[in-house]
Amino acid sequence: MSKRDYYEILEISRTSSSEEIKKAYRKKAMQYHPDRNPGDQEAEAKFKEINEAYDVLKDEQKKAAYDRFGHDAFQNGGAGNGFGGGFGAGGFSDIFDMFGDMMGMNRGGNSRKRSGADIQIQTEIQLTEAFTGIKKKVKYKTKKPCQSCDGSGSTDKTNGNKTCPTCHGSGKIRAQQGFFLVERPCNTCHGTGQVISNPCKKCHGTGLENQDKELEIDIPAGIEDGTRIRISGEGEAGSNGNPPGDLYVYVSVLPHDLFHREGANIFCRIPIRITQAALGTELEVPIIDGGRSKVKIPAGTQTGKQFRLRGKGFSVLRSSSRGDMYIEVKVEIPQHLTKRQKELLEEFEAEAQNKENEGNPETTSFFKKVKDFFEGKS
Repeated sequence: MSKRDYYEILEISRTSSSEEIKKAYRKKAMQYHPDRNPGDQEAEAKFKEINEAYDVLKDEQKKAAYDRFGHDAFQNGGAGNGFGGGFGAGGFSDIFDMFGDMMGMNRGGNSRKRSGADIQIQTEIQLTEAFTGIKKKVKYKTKKPCQSCDGSGSTDKTNGNKTCPTCHGSGKIRAQQGFFLVERPCNTCHGTGQVISNPCKKCHGTGLENQDKELEIDIPAGIEDGTRIRISGEGEAGSNGNPPGDLYVYVSVLPHDLFHREGANIFCRIPIRITQAALGTELEVPIIDGGRSKVKIPAGTQTGKQFRLRGKGFSVLRSSSRGDMYIEVKVEIPQHLTKRQKELLEEFEAEAQNKENEGNPETTSFFKKVKDFFEGKS
């Protein structure tokens, strides 16, 4: 008995969207669910049929295979090897063509050129170096063409290769995964289709040898912590004359003792004495470019107050502009007071408690609210 068309089962068209397929399935599944039809074998059979149809049509790859080959796409019989039975001369390789060169192989059996491996390293720079930009030397381990065999991989430096016995020169092998036949580069010859008959003893036939390399790279001004810089062609050499890979340098910007960066802005927290905050003062503060700037601190300045210095911040990547700098004041409470300092502060405190003194408006306001709370006024 031939199977019913999956689209017919769900009563949808072949152009239905994934949302329409899901909606149709839910409607049908609810109608024929065994809990709603206890003991009804026909409903149970339809419920299984509905689930089978939905399992295929909800998956884009399965749906594509079904649209092209129908139920044969999921049959492992037919020609006896799992790839015949209704597929025509191309067999299951036709399905492979639907998804292109997924594994970097073409139908002719030739592998694409395999570039050398990419290399990833990390380098650290100071915050001031990130501000100005810097030329930085980096050292890393890579691979270069073997000098003993001139990169050929063969002891006699010739084309002493033979056809790979695993893939028979195609450079690829096929393996069935579900209803797909997947092609991948041959593990024996790494997709070249050939193996070296007399491998070089130094590089063991790879054509490559280890190398310690030093390279000077340009790190631009304004670079962010964690930025990746790509240097084309400075990765590992490719085997058999193929192009080299790339070098990726991850830049780590170290913390600074004075400055904290947030994007293009810089923050500097400066402690001042309680007398400076109360009476006011003028401070000379450092700038990231090595200069200095004067900041006037008005009398009565509180902890956390910020003062903005326009255009004194960090470099902006690929731009001549700069962000701003923010000076944040922290009022420091003195420790280890002398006897005279204690006497002066006690006099100051006595004066501060004078009802006519309005030098601490926030404190006065807070404790008034506390008093009102205990008296039931708030």
